[in-house]
Amino acid sequence: MKYAIGLDYGTNSVRCLIVDTANGRELGTCVFEYPTGEAGIILDPADHNLARQNPADYLKGAEVTIAGAIAAARQVQPGFNPRDIVGIGVDTTGSTPLPVDRHGTPLGMLEAFKGNPNAHAWLWKDHTGYAEAGEITALARELRPQYLAKCGGTYSSEWFFSKILHCLRAAPAVFDAAYTWVEHADWLPAVLTGTDSPEKLRRCRCAAGHKAMFNDAWGGYPDAEFLAQLDSKLGALRSTLGGRTYAVDQAAGRLTDQWAGKLGLTAGIPVAMGAFDAHLGAVGSGIKSGVLVKIIGTSTCDMVVAPSGTELADIPGICGIVDGSILPGYFGLEAGQSAVGDIFNWFVNYIQPGGKEAGSHQALTEKAAKLKPGQSGLLALDWNNGNRTILVDQRLTGLLLGQTLHTKPEEIYRALIEATAFGALTIINRFEEFGVKIDQVVNCGGIAEKNAMLMQIYADVTGREMKISRSAQTCALGSAVAAAVVGGAHPDFAKAQAAMCGIKDTTFKPIAANHKVYKQLYKLYKRLHDGFGIQGKVLGMGSVMKELLTIKEKANA
Repeated sequence: MKYAIGLDYGTNSVRCLIVDTANGRELGTCVFEYPTGEAGIILDPADHNLARQNPADYLKGAEVTIAGAIAAARQVQPGFNPRDIVGIGVDTTGSTPLPVDRHGTPLGMLEAFKGNPNAHAWLWKDHTGYAEAGEITALARELRPQYLAKCGGTYSSEWFFSKILHCLRAAPAVFDAAYTWVEHADWLPAVLTGTDSPEKLRRCRCAAGHKAMFNDAWGGYPDAEFLAQLDSKLGALRSTLGGRTYAVDQAAGRLTDQWAGKLGLTAGIPVAMGAFDAHLGAVGSGIKSGVLVKIIGTSTCDMVVAPSGTELADIPGICGIVDGSILPGYFGLEAGQSAVGDIFNWFVNYIQPGGKEAGSHQALTEKAAKLKPGQSGLLALDWNNGNRTILVDQRLTGLLLGQTLHTKPEEIYRALIEATAFGALTIINRFEEFGVKIDQVVNCGGIAEKNAMLMQIYADVTGREMKISRSAQTCALGSAVAAAVVGGAHPDFAKAQAAMCGIKDTTFKPIAANHKVYKQLYKLYKRLHDGFGIQGKVLGMGSVMKELLTIKEKANA
């Protein structure tokens, strides 16, 4: 018997999954919620853009969850032996970089900086560097347009250099104390393998290519001369980043004796190169050419692959086209929405319509499911945390249109779900407009698992069948697939995915009558999308409210 471990570091918690490499059977799992901050996030009430995490929580999470998953596996399968675990895979959120010293120790774990949020990990959803992202975009358009061509035409505040440059400006003492900056996806595998000192550390293709403008065509990361135009210290940092990246079929190193003792595992087993949760979630969903995988959680990521020899257009507004970032031998294409589950949680937890019971997700879903498309007369924009794709503008905010004195909480809840579905359709359309054909849509993540109404709305809005990954823990499963490959249980990702991944029997097919109404609503959504999202665009919105009322009246007739 051979087993693999997948560690999935999410926004609020880390999950460990132990998987049988022969058939994908999930033997044991354990979740550890980060104890620092609010739901694991260090926040600042005075700045809604700030979101940091304590790297010490990441280490504690590995210890707790691996021990818990081993215990669970022993309950499921008497005689289970951790010595049969052949490898470890790791996925994390991203871009989530952290400043480290000359030895690779995160500054946030040093006594001098423990209380300083700027010295901790800068979580993916931190947008404090929005101004710096604008500077990087403007400079690249002038001096290095090729840098932007492969990342959708606009550099985002969610990404690597925006955050580092903002730290340099806002917290120079932290920046000066850091020897270099490391993505969480690179740091955790390096710690487990004793390769966390900057001269030994391996950086992953996924993070570098999609979030830090790395490309072999121009020698790796942006050149020092370009970065120095932003700030001379940023230019100097370039020399600490190295010039090579590694895909997930490569090992970051081997588990050290020290960590093997802590985790109850065999020293020397390989730890796969890290990658972002969405990328390995796509792997765990069985991604291949023609399949769009939607990882639906607090935000979404939409992943597509194409063989490396394919002639691909540069697609404006997506989060990058990177060779080998998802599957070895394939270009990885990434897009997504900055808030999905976060929007629903905002409505339930902050607005709290009707109190805890009447305003719960379950109660609102039950009532919203009884509504017809267009019946509420409401239309929303899904930008409560900015727009990741296709506008790439984190300074955009949410919108609800059409409410009256009779509007009910469940109507708003459904409108918010519909808005995220319209955003999803906009991404699919952008891929296909530039020649990337989408034949299937496979969804994964807790929301896809739990909310049948949402899946049906997505099918009705997009006009496409919505399939769901067999595993409820797809990102962790994808990490376990990588572990199985580097551990020698499978020779390549295709064979590992065939053995370990699958799709649920239940799918959601579009209902023709609903799709017809949603086609009308989507036209109005696009007018709002372009009118509020594109500077200088003629608004042309004078009739939107009245058209919504017409649709509402027909639905209620």
